[in-house]
Amino acid sequence: MTEVLSRASTEGESVPDRPVLDVVMPVYNEEDDLEQSVRRLHRHLADSVPYPARITVADNASTDSTLAIALRLQAEIPGVRVVHLDLKGRGRALNHVWRDNDAQIVAYCDVDLSTDLNALMPLIAPLISGHSDIAIGTRLSHSSRVIRGAKREFISRSYNLILRTAMGARFSDAQCGFKAMRTDVARGLLPYVEDTGWFFDTELLVLAERVGLRIAEVPVDWIDDPDSSVDIVATAIADLRGCARVGWALATGRIPVAELRKTLGRDRLPGPVIDGVPHGMVGQLARFCAVGLVSTVAFALLYLLLRPAGAQAANFLALAITAVLNTAANRRFTFGVRGRQDRARHHLFGWGVFLFGWAVTAGSLFALHRWNPDAGRALELAVLVASNLVATATRFVGLRWVFRRRPSVAAPAEQTSIERSAA
Repeated sequence: MTEVLSRASTEGESVPDRPVLDVVMPVYNEEDDLEQSVRRLHRHLADSVPYPARITVADNASTDSTLAIALRLQAEIPGVRVVHLDLKGRGRALNHVWRDNDAQIVAYCDVDLSTDLNALMPLIAPLISGHSDIAIGTRLSHSSRVIRGAKREFISRSYNLILRTAMGARFSDAQCGFKAMRTDVARGLLPYVEDTGWFFDTELLVLAERVGLRIAEVPVDWIDDPDSSVDIVATAIADLRGCARVGWALATGRIPVAELRKTLGRDRLPGPVIDGVPHGMVGQLARFCAVGLVSTVAFALLYLLLRPAGAQAANFLALAITAVLNTAANRRFTFGVRGRQDRARHHLFGWGVFLFGWAVTAGSLFALHRWNPDAGRALELAVLVASNLVATATRFVGLRWVFRRRPSVAAPAEQTSIERSAA
């Protein structure tokens, strides 16, 4: 049911007990940036947002003076409140504050305010009108203006490509720190979002799409924070683990998607599609070799890009990323399988092949360094590419079995549409 969103009738009106919008700013040891960012956000809300709004500083276990500064701002500025958590985790802070919230729309922005705040009204507009359930800022739109280094740009686009191929995601930018959600929807969905860190956003959006929620995307202008303390390699590994966990939960039915669809008034039942591509041995082998060649080149580039993090870490990440993309490409291109049906099972098998390939390549790398401790990157890469061929030899037989054609069962074609009225 769409709630009526009230609008402040006069300028300078104090924030009511129940605001329309609550912008949450999760913080951990942000004593240098917090006050400036809160005051800037407060000015923007007062000048540009014609709805009663509140700022919630969600301090999650800061060990510096962040909490003291937040409490002082709460006493000085109307419409600022502080919530303190004893444990770290941006996802934990957002889940806690969003679920236990009296506002009609909950949003969040990063404390560095990398995203231009002029996108805030376009972000919440589709939620206020009732058109959408979730809204996200995207840095990957053609109309977005983004300033950041080439390394972060490449990693961001690679990660979102993995989500689109492996998880079937249709949203373009999972990790932009600028999102909003209807609170009634948040209360129904967030109990099933487990991650407490940076993967929280991705898990929320993947689950929202599976349930059938409508996600609006807003192009944003974004400037990278050069002082960001985010560990890119550690975050990437955690995100890949999160993808595997969520994929397994969806494949095994641990997340009650059908029940959530009914609870939230959504229904979406996609059926499988099998293209008329060659399914004979020769055609499949030719396509498999083409995909393998592209995957090998991608692996080499990723390995060289990530090598400063260490040989084993670079090998693991490069192999994990290319394994996901390889499975998705072979599923679609080599064996002509489309649609959501059995996608999770296919990618779980792909992860099994990845683990086998990683064991082979990691062992080869370990043996190389024992034999020649001064081996250069070119020799490392040659050994890794060669050892990957061992895993590739078993991949084709395994994929041909897992992607074998099955009798298809027609899926219901009806889709329930929900009419939502704007206030």
